[in-house]
Amino acid sequence: MGSSRSWFTYEELEAATAGFSRANLLGEGGFGCVYKGFLPGGQVVAVKQLKVGSGQGEREFRAEVEIISRVHHRHLVSLVGYCIADAQRLLVYDFVPNGTLEHHLHGKGRPVMDWPTRLKIASGSARGLAYLHEDCHPRIIHRDIKSSNILLDNNFDAQVSDFGLAKLASDTYTHVTTRVMGTFGYLAPEYASTGKLTEKSDVYSFGVVLLELITGRRPVDTTQRVGDESLVEWARPYLTQAIENGDLDGIVDERLANYNENEMLRMVEAAAACVRHSASKRPRMAQVVRALESDGAISDLNQGVKPGHSSNFTSADYDSNQYASDMKRFRKAVFGSQEHGSSEHSGPPTSEYGMNPSVSSSEGMSSMEMERRRAGLLRSSDTTSSSEINANTNTNDRLNGR
Repeated sequence: MGSSRSWFTYEELEAATAGFSRANLLGEGGFGCVYKGFLPGGQVVAVKQLKVGSGQGEREFRAEVEIISRVHHRHLVSLVGYCIADAQRLLVYDFVPNGTLEHHLHGKGRPVMDWPTRLKIASGSARGLAYLHEDCHPRIIHRDIKSSNILLDNNFDAQVSDFGLAKLASDTYTHVTTRVMGTFGYLAPEYASTGKLTEKSDVYSFGVVLLELITGRRPVDTTQRVGDESLVEWARPYLTQAIENGDLDGIVDERLANYNENEMLRMVEAAAACVRHSASKRPRMAQVVRALESDGAISDLNQGVKPGHSSNFTSADYDSNQYASDMKRFRKAVFGSQEHGSSEHSGPPTSEYGMNPSVSSSEGMSSMEMERRRAGLLRSSDTTSSSEINANTNTNDRLNGR
């Protein structure tokens, strides 16, 4: 029984969450706290209490929410409604009951996710992201694709969450740093030099998610030897090996007892195309969907790039040596004062749902921007607002669902 309304009073949401009780707290992240709630009609929801400043105008907020609320797709978490009460801004989502992909892939003590389930999740989340990029008007760039923002229902159908949130934070509000700190392993290389996130940045981040599904490894693993901490950089030679020779040794999650080799090779090809250094050479998400679901669609990914050729991973319009240098300095800026304040680097897999609260600090953002300026990675005109750079950190372990 769903609510037919799109707006709620603060008192209604307060009642639905038992006074925003800690017993109903699902998680806490860069954009605020998320609570489980029960509407009078019986609908279970997730109520997100945004940390926004007074600079966010009511008209602007309402307009952005109206755009998000019109987005309906089986692989996207639906926004049920919202609340504006003085400086308070709250969003109400469907509740998704089965946690996140991150939890099921990386959580301690979790059973090994089988191959058909992994492929199903990859296909579903790709479809959801393709819908945002190509079928929404206006288009929606997610800006924070990661395994903790892919929610699962009880049938392990994937639903992408937190799309569109970047524009809901005030441009004058600089609290949110955990987007960068918590998702370092998902950042596209062009971010290091431009500070901008685009559709092709989403594609790169989705490629990292595909690598997680293929390998079972985290995006960043500081227990690995120097140079192998980054999943993408570690995987590149194995991707080349698989694409050129069909040799999957070394890259497939060793816990996977059985998998379909053709399907695995398709996902490997899709991942390799998504994480190309050059944004212009990455495929569109619709092409990724076709590649994951059809044997004949792999050539669609290549865009004139020879499979297995090094230009899959570097290109004349992106200097990989400069990328390595940029990312090294960027990483120092992000992790310089706080040691890996995210579940992607150490500790439990979920930081927003009470197990390992994520780190967030306006000081972190300021020092990061200053470091990027010192490193020559950020011009004063490129001081992208936190709302654009930071599309919610880990707002989703069990967030919201259908």
